[in-house]
Amino acid sequence: MPPELVDCHSLVPSESLSPPSISPSQQSYPSVSFRNSRGSKSMSFTRNKILPVLVLILSSLSILRLVRIALTTSYTSPLLAIALPPKLQRPLSGFSENHRTSANEAAISETEFKLLSNLIGEKAPCNLLFFGIEPQYLNLSAVNDGGKNVFLEDDPYKLSTFRVDSNHTRMYKIDYKFHAEKAYKLLKQARGNKSCAPDSGLRNSSKCKLALTDLPKEVYEVKWDVVVVDGPRGDSPHAPGRMATIYSAAIMAREGNTTDVVVHDTDRMIERWYSWEFLCDENLISSKGKLWIFRIRNEKNSSRFCPDKRIVVQR
Repeated sequence: MPPELVDCHSLVPSESLSPPSISPSQQSYPSVSFRNSRGSKSMSFTRNKILPVLVLILSSLSILRLVRIALTTSYTSPLLAIALPPKLQRPLSGFSENHRTSANEAAISETEFKLLSNLIGEKAPCNLLFFGIEPQYLNLSAVNDGGKNVFLEDDPYKLSTFRVDSNHTRMYKIDYKFHAEKAYKLLKQARGNKSCAPDSGLRNSSKCKLALTDLPKEVYEVKWDVVVVDGPRGDSPHAPGRMATIYSAAIMAREGNTTDVVVHDTDRMIERWYSWEFLCDENLISSKGKLWIFRIRNEKNSSRFCPDKRIVVQR
């Protein structure tokens, strides 16, 4: 309950609160006198005349301040426009709320890009697979000169915006079934499910809900040296999540000789869960910021992903 308030009137004699009796003719108001430039005449303004002038001045200052704030917040830095080649620049308006509002919002940091660029540079020319498209990743495909670069993207806007001029780089439109809110349920179903084991493959594991079984044929036929997982969005419960991409990348990696799987946005719960579950923390070879790199060796015939935990299939 709020504290009780003490009646202040009970503490002071009532006589002391009575105003002195002054007739209207005796009332006076303070005045302010100004002299003109010649000093020959003074003007007297009462309080009633000054108040409207002050209100007008303060209102004008407030309006000017609001206009200045509006102009400042609506200004777009020219650095953003020149950071990308003309073909990769997005319009400032005209796209839906599902699209990120700026090119830098989903971009990997400078240190993350350097780590990934060094990894690809050491392996180039190599077979490079991306789940997700970002401008920086198109630059990385140029680092992998002479190698194979494949981008898998579910956002039609990005596919129509980004262009590549190389016979060694291709983009495919794919679809994802599950939103991020299904992550825990899917992980629980996969544990102990024989159809989700590492030796099940992707195209033959139609009963595993996490398996991406309708990817372009090329994706299944190539043994990938590097797989980068930065898609789909997965940035809200109702957005497509990265559960299937991390799981499928883990399956692909175990079918190759030695494959590095790169997962971005590992500050998010789903990316951490699924990386630990299917890529295994003992395979983590490097990290920087929100970027983790796992090195997976050929374990196609293994019945479990991680040696001491996670998915174990009972035969």
